[in-house]
Amino acid sequence: MTKRFGDFTAVDDVSLEIGSGEFFTLLGSSGCGKTTLLRIVAGFLRQSAGSVRFGERVIDHVPAHRRNTGMVFQNYAIFPHLSVTQNIAYGLRARGLARAEIERRVARMLEMTRLAAFAARKPRELSGGQQQRVVLARAVVIEPDVLLMDEPLSNLDAEMRIHLRGEIRALQRQIGVTTIYVTHDQEEALSLSDRIAVMRAGKVEQIGSPHAVFNEPETRFVAGFIGESNFLPARRLGADGGRVVFETVGGRRIAVPTSRVRGDGARFMLAFRPHHVRLAPDAALAGALADTVYSGTAVRHAIDLGDGVRLSALMLSLPGAPSLPIGSTLSFDVPPDAITAFPDSGP
Repeated sequence: MTKRFGDFTAVDDVSLEIGSGEFFTLLGSSGCGKTTLLRIVAGFLRQSAGSVRFGERVIDHVPAHRRNTGMVFQNYAIFPHLSVTQNIAYGLRARGLARAEIERRVARMLEMTRLAAFAARKPRELSGGQQQRVVLARAVVIEPDVLLMDEPLSNLDAEMRIHLRGEIRALQRQIGVTTIYVTHDQEEALSLSDRIAVMRAGKVEQIGSPHAVFNEPETRFVAGFIGESNFLPARRLGADGGRVVFETVGGRRIAVPTSRVRGDGARFMLAFRPHHVRLAPDAALAGALADTVYSGTAVRHAIDLGDGVRLSALMLSLPGAPSLPIGSTLSFDVPPDAITAFPDSGP
């Protein structure tokens, strides 16, 4: 699927297949095309090329109000003059359902979203989290074929976002609705999704489970965008059995499994997570401790390897662990299966 706005291509030849009942997330920074793609699925925009299918049915010419999608927006869009019950029931009344059926469905949603005690309240009498639950209930009560969610938690504070993540995921599992979720928040995507599509400049960089996109990045962009990674410059020396040998700062050598080497060339970047760094006497790598930051549960060390290369190491904060003086030499290694090698051709 492609979407162009004049000379600008917002969605560039993207092809996705989302399973029934799956929680699928479009993840990327602002302007990557994720919301444009969601709006095409919803029917608010028409694609320039390609088609949208719900099952075997092509819905390209089906208007938005007939696609049977539930939509949860970043701004709540609650009717301020209606009660919680009336807001949730709005879509059912618009569809002309019988009164008894409306009451049954609304009562079920009030119970599932823990809003029964607030049924008669107006939106101004609710917290931000409660208002978002009303929007979610209104989208789900119509029993949509697909639930579409566009940055639904971005206007909430950090504590409420974490709380509502769990509620959204639990509700989605309970009702089994196919869900497409848009966010720029990596942690949100990892905690909610069955699969994630990481987008950049209108293209999909990688599709996979949260475990796969975090631990097995296919591109250097994904390795840097999802979570935090160290990037260690290295020169490829050659193969040794099932591994590729690289030479890095100070002539140190690191062997990386062939399956974790992406592409060819002589110059590479070796990517690995700070929490995979292991301090050990006489390990293969060594550097000077440049800084230490204590955050309660963890200690982050900045290690200078020379030649302008600085790495981050994240350690659990354990009782009785000795403090390390700035400038001391730290020896460390990284499990080979935790390293991914990318050609050094830029991000």
